[in-house]
Amino acid sequence: MIRKARMHDIPRIQKMLELAARKGELLPRPLGELYDSVRDFFVCTNGADLLLGCCALHPTWEELGEIRSLVVREENRRQGHGRMLVERCLEEAGDLGIRNVFVLTYNPGFFQGIGFAPVPKSMLPHKIWGDCVRCIHFPDCKEESLWIELEKRTLQ
Repeated sequence: MIRKARMHDIPRIQKMLELAARKGELLPRPLGELYDSVRDFFVCTNGADLLLGCCALHPTWEELGEIRSLVVREENRRQGHGRMLVERCLEEAGDLGIRNVFVLTYNPGFFQGIGFAPVPKSMLPHKIWGDCVRCIHFPDCKEESLWIELEKRTLQ
């Protein structure tokens, strides 16, 4: 089941992100930042409130949003949960009037399977010079940038 995150989910989301960050799969997020962005998050549960995964849609500019913090529990991967989370974020992006969504990821193949296409990071200057400049990996980031135009996606 996919639903919006609730305040009580945030400590569990942080633990999931922290575990994935230790494995080098994504970047960690401070607890305060997660509470501030609770409205950005969707969670996937097993119906009994066990978190299987999470993903956030973060509006970044007038018609631009970012998919961030996608993680699925190791034992629940390759079951479609990650795809469902991203699809729900893209649906919300359309509802909000966001026309383009990008992601910075270490796993570009996953996002390409959903319809994202590689783009140069130079297309995302406000992102690179905003959040990224604070990252421990800046300027030697190994994440790849991908982009999807929602209008074109719905026409396919």
